[in-house]
Amino acid sequence: MLSSNKAFEPKVISEYQDKMKKLNQNFIISDSEDNSDEYCNFFFVGMYEGKEVIYDAVMYTLRLHHLSEVYEVAEHKAARHFPEFKKIKYREDENGDLVALDDLEEEIGLFIAEAIMEIEEEEEVKVKEHVEVDPNIDFGIGLDIGLNRETIDKNTISDFVKRFNEDTLELDETLYSFQTQDEELA
Repeated sequence: MLSSNKAFEPKVISEYQDKMKKLNQNFIISDSEDNSDEYCNFFFVGMYEGKEVIYDAVMYTLRLHHLSEVYEVAEHKAARHFPEFKKIKYREDENGDLVALDDLEEEIGLFIAEAIMEIEEEEEVKVKEHVEVDPNIDFGIGLDIGLNRETIDKNTISDFVKRFNEDTLELDETLYSFQTQDEELA
């Protein structure tokens, strides 16, 4: 599998290194529309099993990771509660406005919102800093990175890449739980 992975090819690695040098950075941010101040997809060059490779990394805040995990647990509770459960799919009309949810979707949505508040109050879900490696992706070596930061910015990414490549990265083992802020629910 890895032999057909272009991210191990010296020519491709050199192209990425040239782009990084021009940007004066040790990484390149992907053109993903998912990128935000709490999530970023980026590439960098490092070593994997003694070989130089391009890493395809996603980094996100623990708060965002926690929110995602809480939502997944709440959705699972809704699926157990509603025999006719279906994921809520938001649709737009021809003007780009959201189409109203049907009665079942609305009931499921309210159930999920209440479950989220309950899960957070009980601190059922806890998350900690992590770096998970996935060698089985089409391009590069995948990294899934959750860090206890308010935002994910260029300095955070640069510092991570430096520490990861120097093998000096230390992760916080503390378990964290977060509360959804009121304005997010409005």
